Parts: sequence; structure tokens; C-alpha cells
Amino acid sequence: MPPLLGLIQILAIGFVVSTIVLIVYTAYLLTHPPRRTYAWSVSRGQPGDPGELDEPLAYEARELTTKHGIIPIWDMQGRDPSGPVVLMTHGWGSSKQGALKRLQSVADEASRIVAWDLPGHGDAPGYARMGADEHLIARALLEELRIDNQPIILFGWSMGAGISLAICASSQGQYPIRGVICEALYAKPITPARAVLALRGMPHRINLASAMALIGMKLGVGAKWRGFDRVEIAPKIRVPLLLIHGDQDPVSPIEDSIAVQHAAPDAQLCTIEGGGHNNLWTDEVYAQQGRAAVSAFMKRCEN
Repeated sequence: MPPLLGLIQILAIGFVVSTIVLIVYTAYLLTHPPRRTYAWSVSRGQPGDPGELDEPLAYEARELTTKHGIIPIWDMQGRDPSGPVVLMTHGWGSSKQGALKRLQSVADEASRIVAWDLPGHGDAPGYARMGADEHLIARALLEELRIDNQPIILFGWSMGAGISLAICASSQGQYPIRGVICEALYAKPITPARAVLALRGMPHRINLASAMALIGMKLGVGAKWRGFDRVEIAPKIRVPLLLIHGDQDPVSPIEDSIAVQHAAPDAQLCTIEGGGHNNLWTDEVYAQQGRAAVSAFMKRCEN
């Protein structure tokens, strides 16, 4: 064999091996996000639980055992005994800690607020499922909470926004869901994954599509993530839907929320001008707009 041909073969083998390693590492990274726990919050000088807020809420921290495994939750008392139960679902790389900065927007209108850790996040065991089937876990959670006939509002952000949509679309009237609040929604799972890799300075062109296909097959939704597209499930949302989105969001494009707004039977979009992905509740100018939109929406859902 000519030396040059042998060198080319070695380089080709090296390229293939390195690409496979990169794909596997990408899949691992996306299903094992950083965990945000009480210690994470306290280390940053932030409240670590609802009792440490400036306006604290009475709560119980506990773990529910379901057929899908253990679910750590905060079961919080809202300020309106006649109000709905709000189920708060966080995004990728977040946890129930992410609910803390959003509680002020719902506490006055709710009787009860439940925030939970998705698999592979916060204190929950397992690995991240990237929105593939967490709506089934949430439905098991609702069963364990024994909400009875109290009205329910679903409130999710980023990945949790899509999960909240899927909970509502799949329940088909099984639960008394009165409305859905979706913040920073995205339609397809590859969209935020691309942003996550970019923020870490990692490539995505040769590895991400294959990594997502690998994850999809592992999670049972197939390489093309069948049934995930949030625009496709939006027509099944038969209750009022509030979409909140920053028009400068670098992770979840606002066009995805616009598409869902057009596809859903009863949806409104609150556009936060200048808002990004993670600052809608930390910048007071943006937070005021978000609180006003959520409060008005929850009042509407009472009627």
C-alpha cells in the first residue's frame, strides 16, 4: 500500500472515531444537565426555597413515589383559598428552584402551587428526557396530588412550556385544566439543543442531529422525535393559552410561540420587547409585564 494511501486511511479512521465520540458525548451532555439544588441557590446568594423569599410562602417539601419513579416537589400554599392549583414545570438545566422567581406572578391568584423536579434535574434521580415523555410523569404526579375537582393552571417555561402543552393535549379532559401558561416555548427539541452547544463553544453541525436521533431512539420517540412538535399539538389545546416570550430570546425563537399562537384555538401572546431567555423575571421592567399578563390571564380563567 502506498504510504500516502495508508496515511489517508488512518486519518479517515481517526475522523470517524472522533465523530462517534463527539456524538456520544453530545448525547450525554444533553441528557445530563447541571443540577440546580438548594445548595446551588444559596451559593449564589439567592433564596433556596419558598420560605426564604421576601414574601415567603408556607410549603411542604416532599417526594412522591409514582410508577415513573420518585418526584421531588414543593407543595406551596397560595394566597387565594378559592383560586386554582398551579403546576409549575421548569426547563432544561433548571429545577423547581426556577419557580421561585415566578411565584410572585401566581401566588395571589392561586390556592395551591406545586413545583417539581423533572428527571435528571434538581434532586430528581435519572437523566433528562428533554420533553419526550415528561407529560406522562406529570399526569402521574397530578394523580398523586389528589387535586380532586379544583381547577388547574399549567405554567411551564422553556422545555417545561412544551411539557405543559403536552400535559393538556394528552389529558383530553381527564383533569380540570382551565388554562396553560407557556414561557419561552420552542417547537422542536433540536432548537434549544443547538443553542446549548453554542453557549458551551461546542460544534453542532456534524454531531447534533445524530445525537438527537440517538436520544430519541433511547427515549422511545424515534430518531425523528415523533409527536413532539408543539405546533402540531397546539390545536388540541381546548383551554385558554397564554404565551410569554422575549423578542430577543437567543434559545427559543419567538417565531415558535407565534406559530403555536396561530395553531391553538384560544391563544394570546405577550411579547416582552428586549427580553431574552433567562431574564424575564430578573429584570424588573420585564417582570412587571410578565406578572401583569399572568395575573390577568388567571383572572380570565376563573370565569
